[in-house]
Parts: sequence; structure tokens; C-alpha cells
Amino acid sequence: MVPLSDICAVIPTYGNSRTVADVVRRTLAQGIGVIVVDDGSEIPVEGLLEGLPALVVRHQENQGKGRALRTGLTAARKGGYRFAVTLDADGQHAPEDIPLLLASAGERTLVVGSRRLDAEGMPAGNSFANRFSNFWFALQTLRRLPDTQTGFRVYPLEDLPPLWILTSRYEAELTLLVFSAWKGISLVPVPVQVSYPEDRVTHFRPFWDFFRISVLNTVLCLFALIYGYPRMLLTRLLRPSACP
Repeated sequence: MVPLSDICAVIPTYGNSRTVADVVRRTLAQGIGVIVVDDGSEIPVEGLLEGLPALVVRHQENQGKGRALRTGLTAARKGGYRFAVTLDADGQHAPEDIPLLLASAGERTLVVGSRRLDAEGMPAGNSFANRFSNFWFALQTLRRLPDTQTGFRVYPLEDLPPLWILTSRYEAELTLLVFSAWKGISLVPVPVQVSYPEDRVTHFRPFWDFFRISVLNTVLCLFALIYGYPRMLLTRLLRPSACP
């Protein structure tokens, strides 16, 4: 079991003023540190979290979830943490599931909190996008995961690919997953709860973000041929115990 002192949560937020304090409070209750990345919210998050022992890092202008993740993961490394739990600030993820994810955490292991794609309230577009992404992920990495779009994960900070590869929006999480697979990092899915509150604020743009993810998948498939597959083969030869 990873010591809790080695773990922090990274929570990107933009416009989640109604839910972010509750998410942070419940995350702190799990006994880990919390870094909140305020991605240019109109109502600064720091004031909403008064009295809560969370580190708030603020972007003066909105830069997108990918940039917020990069900022948060970088801050976690600088803070001396070895693992970072990422979750959304909109109330979709249950912080009470963090111990379930941490039970599978370890060196060179990326834990993926897997939602049920038929969960009540999940938008139909999200389910389709996830199945679409799962198919291309399997093609690019020769591995299968039930939920490649989830933002509820545990990252091994010392073993991650370079963070400069992260794009600005939601497709950044897929990029990090694919490059981690190519690097030979174990990917462990763990079932988690998911809920979609009526007052949930999401900035996912069904058409444009799906378009960006489609373009990214095309690029990753091409890159798999010249880099991903050879890198996985080399890793397998050098470390026979690496997960396929």
C-alpha cells in the first residue's frame, strides 16, 4: 500500500463554483493532500475553499483541461508527491472511491477509474465517444480498457511520459494514457461510481471535442507504427514481465 503522505489529489476546475468545495472537502477526508487548479474561473476558487487546507494554483485565463492537468501534475511533483489522483470538480466522481484506486497503485502502474458506460444519467454522446475511443486505444496500444475517457485516475508521477505532450483540452488524458502504454506502464482498471448531478457544469463540447479526439486518434495511429509498436516491443524484450 502506498503511504498517504506520498499521494495528492489534483482537481482541475473551471466554473464549478457550486460543487468544487464539496469535492475538495470529501477528497481531503481521504487523508491525502489536495491541489486545485483554477483554470481561469470567473469566481476565483480560492475564496470558495476558505478554511480548507488545499493548495490552489490559478490560471489567470482559461487554458483548457489539458493545461490545467499539466499545471497540477507539475505542482504535485514539485511538492514531493510520488502519486497523483486526478478527479473532476463537477461532482461526477466520488472521492470516497479514492481508496479503491489507491489499493491498486504502485510503481509503474497507472490506475484507471472505470465508469459504467450504461450508468444512469450518462449522456448518450459520452457513451458513444468512450466506446469509439476504447476501440482506437486498443488498436494503438494492443491493450484493452473499459473506459479510456475517464478523468478519475492515479498517476505514478516518476514514471509518466513528459508532460509537454499534453494538449490543451480533454484529449490530453487520452494522450497520456496512450504514451504511458507505449512506455510499458501497467494500466489497471478499477470500477468506480459515477453520478451526473442536475446542477453539474461541464465544458465538454460534443462536436468540437469529439472532432479533436478523432484527429488525435488518427495521429496516434500513425505514430504507433513508427514509435509506439517498436517501443512496446523493445520494452517487452528488455522487461519480459511488462504488461502486454
